[in-house]
Amino acid sequence: MHAALSEQDLCLTNSAEQKMSELFSQVDATIEGVRVFATAGGCSGISFGMAFADTINANDGILACQDFKVIVDDGTLEYLRGVEIDFVDRGDGQATFVFNNLPQLGGGCSSCGSSSGGCS
Repeated sequence: MHAALSEQDLCLTNSAEQKMSELFSQVDATIEGVRVFATAGGCSGISFGMAFADTINANDGILACQDFKVIVDDGTLEYLRGVEIDFVDRGDGQATFVFNNLPQLGGGCSSCGSSSGGCS
């Protein structure tokens, strides 16, 4: 059974929800949701990303939005609790999803999506 995530676990801004809904209207019906994942990197810390997912695993939590699901495995959720996903489009062709409120595990500004900072 998959755990239901609350907005205290992870939330999306209105802008992020709108963009995600737009993207989901363009993908294959076999796509279950968007998976948020953590990888080593980004200033030698943890970086976060998102990808369309066609499976939901037993250890996944699900944030049910109106037109899509956000999927997070329990290991990644420990780093993402309380994070807000936003979509920022400054009109310069650099539109992107950003992770706000990342926990600070070290120094740095976290502008690269790393939780530890420490740019070198």
